[in-house]
Amino acid sequence: MKRLRPTAFALLLGLLGACNISLPGSGPAPDLFVLTPKSTFDQSIPAVTWQMVIEEPIASNGLNTTGIAVARSATELDYLPGARWAERAPAMVQTLIVESFENSSKIVSVGRQSIGLRADYLLKTELREFQVEYPEGKPAVRVRLNAKLVNQSRRTIVASQSFEYLIPATSLRPKDLVLAFDEGLGKTMRRMVEWTLVNAK
Repeated sequence: MKRLRPTAFALLLGLLGACNISLPGSGPAPDLFVLTPKSTFDQSIPAVTWQMVIEEPIASNGLNTTGIAVARSATELDYLPGARWAERAPAMVQTLIVESFENSSKIVSVGRQSIGLRADYLLKTELREFQVEYPEGKPAVRVRLNAKLVNQSRRTIVASQSFEYLIPATSLRPKDLVLAFDEGLGKTMRRMVEWTLVNAK
């Protein structure tokens, strides 16, 4: 099993990778990973006629990065060596939330806030947990998103809810950890989509 590199060194590698710079002896470029949108939902959820925009999730500096975060303790955050997200985690999650709403086929229109869509609702989210953990010494992935649904015309929060999953990983290999991320985020997004469509009033 590979030992995790010190945080400062992992951050340096991430910075160099983002700038497409390699140092002699720094090794091969890290593997890049992406996650998938949710495509299956409870078909009893209502179809709606309104439009919605999705803000990019707020995230702490430790999660607002392409590094795949590893929580070595409650106060220590590191990054998986040799692997990165293809884009910053909050931007990736925003894209996947938009695609998941589209895949539900229950909403007229949904898009990122940056496209200027005249929307009835705004979904504000916060990516509070998105990291590998070691509960009871075994690898797992924790995903937690907080969502606030805002009525744009009234400028009021209609509903607020947190969604969280802890998914065991089959091994410490990056591919297996990413599969756990994919399952955890997929379940989180499914609940979020269904909750949003039911609670918008």
